Amino acid sequence: MRNIPAVPYSERHPDPAWRGRVTLAVLALIVLWPMVVASEFKPSLLFDWQSLTATGRFLAGFVPPAHDPEFLAMLLRETWLTIAIATAGLTLALLGAIPATLLVTERLSISRLGSGRMALPSRLLRQAVRWLLILLRSVPELVWALLFVRIVGLGPTAGVLAIALTYCGMLGKVYAEILESSEAHAADTLLANGSGRLSALLYGALPEAASELVSYTVYRWECAIRGSVVMGFVGAGGLGQRMDESMKMLSGGEVSSMLLVFVLLVAAADVVSKYLRRRLG
Repeated sequence: MRNIPAVPYSERHPDPAWRGRVTLAVLALIVLWPMVVASEFKPSLLFDWQSLTATGRFLAGFVPPAHDPEFLAMLLRETWLTIAIATAGLTLALLGAIPATLLVTERLSISRLGSGRMALPSRLLRQAVRWLLILLRSVPELVWALLFVRIVGLGPTAGVLAIALTYCGMLGKVYAEILESSEAHAADTLLANGSGRLSALLYGALPEAASELVSYTVYRWECAIRGSVVMGFVGAGGLGQRMDESMKMLSGGEVSSMLLVFVLLVAAADVVSKYLRRRLG
């Protein structure tokens, strides 16, 4: 009896979704191509000989990083100021985001108990707070910083207030979404037995979502550090303001040292996040 070669599984069972994937890829290309053209994105400029030469000269100034004692003392002082700006701004944001989360999270609504629908005043209040959060996070922290620099003058105060407003809107929105997607049984039981909204949050919803909430909060603290650096370029103090001065003086070694500090700060935030998640998990 002659052996018949086995037909590969891929030929016996072709992928039924390949047409859909190809169609989606073509549609994505059709939609994205006008956007690329409108943005005047030209990757070829990166490989132009003049661009490569300028890049080489620019990066050559980064070596070696500045390390004289006076500069390192200034770098340490401004790094601490940057962390302080980010931490103070995030703390103020939490003071606004936590009450907003209590109001916009439908799962923590007392008026919906029994009927499953929120009362009209509660819905109106919830929608008003949601729009307030949208307003706060719609304006980038850099724009808030520009406004506050005009109001309170140059310095860290403008950066702290800018982070507080933008991150209040971000934290309130994401906290509410995390709580809405978590297990609702414990919070519903507490509310049904006469518990208040804050108690239902602390003892019902929070234990279920603590790990995710902490992870996102630390991530936002990391973003606040980066944001405080960017806002330094408009006069909000910290490392960003010093980097702006170093770049204007074409001091590549100082810029290189500051970039290394940025990397270390983000790495430290990542370590803190992993540690807290492990403790909560």
